[in-house]
Amino acid sequence: MQESEKNTRGRSTGPHRFKMKGWISCAPFERLLNIEIVEASDGQAELKMPFFMEYAQGGGLMHGGALVALADTAVVMAIKTRIPAQSHFATIQMESRFLSPVTKGTVTAKARLAEREGRLLKGEATLYNEDGRIVMEFSTTFKMARDTAIRGITFETQGSG
Repeated sequence: MQESEKNTRGRSTGPHRFKMKGWISCAPFERLLNIEIVEASDGQAELKMPFFMEYAQGGGLMHGGALVALADTAVVMAIKTRIPAQSHFATIQMESRFLSPVTKGTVTAKARLAEREGRLLKGEATLYNEDGRIVMEFSTTFKMARDTAIRGITFETQGSG
């Protein structure tokens, strides 16, 4: 690990690109969905997930829950590139807009860490079908655990927030 990737306590502060690929192999739900991390660095991530009939709803379209899982995981990977390893955060809000159905091929999620307000991290993802058509837009908010640092800057821990 390079010295620039450590904060003053010697903990890793990112980027974690070379460790990200292995993350899916130890995440049972993401492994079940065959999610693949293509790239994750500097607050951005690209992930892919194939369409399988096991992921379809009754009408033969990819289930919205599978698409949301891909989008959520992509935003998490984007966030993980900007925070120390072993940081804890939880989803407190998410919104999805389904724009086109998926019936075959591979879905690509492109995500980014959009902004940070105190301990809140807001992320966005856009999902594309294999023809490049947007199939879903997604936004989410996560809340960091107290005393978690982003690139060496510790969040305030006063008050109830």
